[in-house]
Amino acid sequence: MTGYLEILAIFIADLFTCLRYLPIILLLACLLSCNSTKHVTLTVPGTTASRMTGSDFFRIAAAWNWKRRDSMAVQQILSGNMPSFLRKFTALHVSLTDSTGTMHRAVLYVSPDYLAVGTNEDWARVPLTPMAAQRIADSFHCFLPTRKIADLVYEQALIKCEPVPLFAFRDSSVTMWQHHLIIEGQRKNKKGLIAGIKKDVVISGMNKAKPDRVAIYGWHRADGKPIQPLYTGHVNWYVDYSHGARLVYAYLWVDGKKMQYADVLKHPVYHSFICDEADCLPFRYSY
Repeated sequence: MTGYLEILAIFIADLFTCLRYLPIILLLACLLSCNSTKHVTLTVPGTTASRMTGSDFFRIAAAWNWKRRDSMAVQQILSGNMPSFLRKFTALHVSLTDSTGTMHRAVLYVSPDYLAVGTNEDWARVPLTPMAAQRIADSFHCFLPTRKIADLVYEQALIKCEPVPLFAFRDSSVTMWQHHLIIEGQRKNKKGLIAGIKKDVVISGMNKAKPDRVAIYGWHRADGKPIQPLYTGHVNWYVDYSHGARLVYAYLWVDGKKMQYADVLKHPVYHSFICDEADCLPFRYSY
């Protein structure tokens, strides 16, 4: 009998030891889970040894109209001519509580910067029409951001630059190149998710009433407030130096499950992860 009591005493002591370290065990499990984030990298065509640089792009496009510049940008980007850092997307984390008090979490992936043309050594951000941006997004299994996603990007960005408005020849290629150089001066070679440098070309419920217009939003100041409210006043072919197209991967992970973004936008609860408008049903620009 004494032997059984000794075994029982040892068992109870071991149990209490395990319980004492349980919070540490759970914390380690949580950290491992949080650090096991999936990675999203764009698959792009292989590029040739001789690639158009960013400075070459704007030198050639300097005298062109928007349509020729747009066409060349699409051709270059779809052929894989972009800096390699743009291919590795950044995770954004968002949560919400439903009407029953249940917490839901989602992870979405965005490009770390706006679409650009060129090599790692010489590249340039290229403002695009929504038609060009949509075509590129479709080709890379992505979508264009919503207003809420643009806000999330700014909130979670590692690099936040103060907007620098320009006023002369706003829609010219020369001004677009000048603005890119200004941003690079602000960035100072820092790496990571960047925001505060452009107005986003976005998708919005407002597009449905005006399908021939571009929706733009953002260009956040240091206080987190955007210069540009959600706006659909410009015709869809208008693009100026302040516009930027950021890609969002077409799939989100919602409570650990993979969901296509259109299904998220249609969901009665989950749409709030990425949309804060009254009409959150999916929209795509025609091209």
